[in-house]
Amino acid sequence: MTANAKRIVIWAAIVGIIVIALALSFMPRPVTVDLVDVQPGSLVVTLDEEGETRVHDVYTLSAPVAGRVQRIDRHVGDPVTANETVLAQVEPGDPSFLDPRSEAQARAAIQAAEAARDLAAAAVKDAEAEYEFARSEYARMQELIVEGSVSRRDLDSAERDFKARRAGLDTARAAQQVRSYELELARAQLVSPLQTQANQGACECIPITSPVSGRILKIADRSERIVREGDMLLQIGDPRDLEIVVDYLSMDAVRIEAGQRVIIDNWGGAEPLNGRVRRVEPFGFLKVSALGIEEQRVNVIIDFASDEGWERLGHGYQVESRVVLLDAEDVLTVPLTALFRDGENWALFVEENGRAGLRQVKVGQRNGVIAEIRDGLKAGESVVAHPSDRVINGVRIASRD
Repeated sequence: MTANAKRIVIWAAIVGIIVIALALSFMPRPVTVDLVDVQPGSLVVTLDEEGETRVHDVYTLSAPVAGRVQRIDRHVGDPVTANETVLAQVEPGDPSFLDPRSEAQARAAIQAAEAARDLAAAAVKDAEAEYEFARSEYARMQELIVEGSVSRRDLDSAERDFKARRAGLDTARAAQQVRSYELELARAQLVSPLQTQANQGACECIPITSPVSGRILKIADRSERIVREGDMLLQIGDPRDLEIVVDYLSMDAVRIEAGQRVIIDNWGGAEPLNGRVRRVEPFGFLKVSALGIEEQRVNVIIDFASDEGWERLGHGYQVESRVVLLDAEDVLTVPLTALFRDGENWALFVEENGRAGLRQVKVGQRNGVIAEIRDGLKAGESVVAHPSDRVINGVRIASRD
């Protein structure tokens, strides 16, 4: 081989290598994707929301009258017995201090009452004198009527005067007693708080007993204090009679019915608890979410269906409830992330001979993880779990695994 031929062969090889390298560099590479094999499985569709436990019947004990409640020696969680356990005692409140003008008026009222009492005492003495005179006259007339010295009319007149004087004496004594009570009433206006506090031990208090057996759930204030009529003192209930209240969106509450199974999760135990929907309340209420959005909510009441485990819960504990709307087996499902909208239909990418094929499907029930495929897909096919913007119809794909 001549030198020119050798040079031609060498340059031809170099050019071929460069052409092959350029072709390989510009050749499109397969898009790496996550492929999931579609197989029939179970599908559980739930409505998830946080709720809290509460005692079914909570009894609130209030102050029956205004006064001062003594210090409550009970503690939250203490057992109580119906109509036996005394929970609190209410005693009369202390009188208020008098300002100088009110005190002067009260002292003047005492002096006026004392004068009225003295006047009534003088009236009693005058009535007693009149009564004694009438009594002696009546006795004398009785002696003279026997002798015939006076007429029957004079005897009747003496008897009438005697009875009238006796009634007048009773009236005067009653008036004197009234003036004495008025004096005590006037003196009571000057009773100071120091005097009432000194007599606390001899005070008759109103005991407040438990209406039902159970445990103390809440104490408003254990310290001694002044209360008004109707102020809340304690709350009592039976922790063994627990229920769960969950507020769902009204659009979700219409899908819940009494008797549906509930999965109670994130309550603190290792295993979820079972429950049943007892009632969906027939009225909604407005609630503002953490984002400031006004929402119409409806309370759903749930009973525990598990035999054990829930006894560790108490009043006001937070739980997560999942109302089961659908629990089906042998359902063809795909990850929810594999679906996207193609116009007005749902679609996904299916692996077809190393390429991504766009396929429209009919979606049924779905939860937050997977969705039911009712039409457009067969068992055993592989779908792209997380299609990116690089995945288009017909593009070459390769499994990441």
